[in-house]
Amino acid sequence: MYSRVKGFLMASFASAMWGLSGTVAQELFEEYGFIPGYLVTLRMLTAGAALLMIAAFLGKGNQLLAIWKHPKDRLGVVIFGVLGVLGTQYTFFSAIDTGNAATAALLQFLAPLIVTAFLALRLRKMPTARELIALPIALFGTALLVTNGRFDELSVPGIAVFWGLMAAGALAFYVLFPTGLLKRWNSLVVIGWSMLIGGVGLFLLERPWLMEGQIWTLYSSSLVLFVILFGTLIAFFLYLESLRFISQSETSMLSSVEPLVAVVASVLWLQVPFGFYEAIGGLCIVLTVMILSIAKKEYKTS
Repeated sequence: MYSRVKGFLMASFASAMWGLSGTVAQELFEEYGFIPGYLVTLRMLTAGAALLMIAAFLGKGNQLLAIWKHPKDRLGVVIFGVLGVLGTQYTFFSAIDTGNAATAALLQFLAPLIVTAFLALRLRKMPTARELIALPIALFGTALLVTNGRFDELSVPGIAVFWGLMAAGALAFYVLFPTGLLKRWNSLVVIGWSMLIGGVGLFLLERPWLMEGQIWTLYSSSLVLFVILFGTLIAFFLYLESLRFISQSETSMLSSVEPLVAVVASVLWLQVPFGFYEAIGGLCIVLTVMILSIAKKEYKTS
């Protein structure tokens, strides 16, 4: 019982830190001149290197180079790093930059619906009753979220909706793609290398040393440190560790803490307006994930 409570606390805290880091990123974008490419580069390079050091400290140092000796896994890490890890983080932070953290977190939270649809097609299985119930709830919730009940116009910029839906797709890929890698290699090694690769790729593409406009103060530096330390390093580590004590379906359900924290923090801290219908839409999306978390046990994937 103690181990299960420990797992629940780990997963809940990790999800809360992800939700709060999105709100912190919004503050950096709006008040201190940061842009998604710059912040994501810092986040991925720093956290990736730190995760690899933690892996070595925990006795997985033999895997750090061994993973690169297998062509299939080498390619898999690169694809996962670019399309999975970088894709998820860049689209999510772009959704925050063009909209707000609350809407971005809730739109990204549609990822389990995409995962479920993909698995149903891949396994050639008819959707279950729970999944058939979840789909219209998710669509209705999304419509309310982006229109606030006024279906003739969007309550958030269209580009923010685009990046939010892209973030959901990228997160679905992030969940589905590395299954084989994580079976053969330690998760810290896979995630650490993937973050480092994605960070290096974005570093070369964005060339952050040429970017200007960021306002570095003691406060903004502490916000950046929070995103890197709590919103990335500690959150990823605790989430992965929680899987030792509780099931994936339980961690999926607990991940609903993330958008709820993002909404509360955005409203209370940043005074982001969040209407009644947007709140109902957000709750519909969270309810969808809870339904799918229960239904997920019916799928067996390799």
